Amino acid sequence: MHSILAVDDSPSMRKMVSFTLTGAGYNVVEAVDGQDAYEKAQAQPIDLVLADQNMPRLDGLGLTRKLRDDPKFKTVPILILTTESSDQMKQAGRSAGATGWLVKPFDPARLIEVIQKVIR
Repeated sequence: MHSILAVDDSPSMRKMVSFTLTGAGYNVVEAVDGQDAYEKAQAQPIDLVLADQNMPRLDGLGLTRKLRDDPKFKTVPILILTTESSDQMKQAGRSAGATGWLVKPFDPARLIEVIQKVIR
């Protein structure tokens, strides 16, 4: 079973994402911000990271850069799930090493579809 690290500072968003992914057969590890996510990613194998952009302590792009600097996470897909939809933000995401960019509110079926495409 694939493990997905779901990172969002909003408890309701984490619940929604977790519910969607668990229902699709994924193991979900929740984190409250980028720093929490980074620590949890170090502690267990993660197959995909799904992160919000705007969070305290460490935002989605900061988390993406930090994970990409770690050889363990060079090939782990990182999806940013955020309300940010500008091309500039998407470009910054690509530059940081994000695999994809999804805009909230998300469609559960579409989220699962994207994850199935990028997960190994």
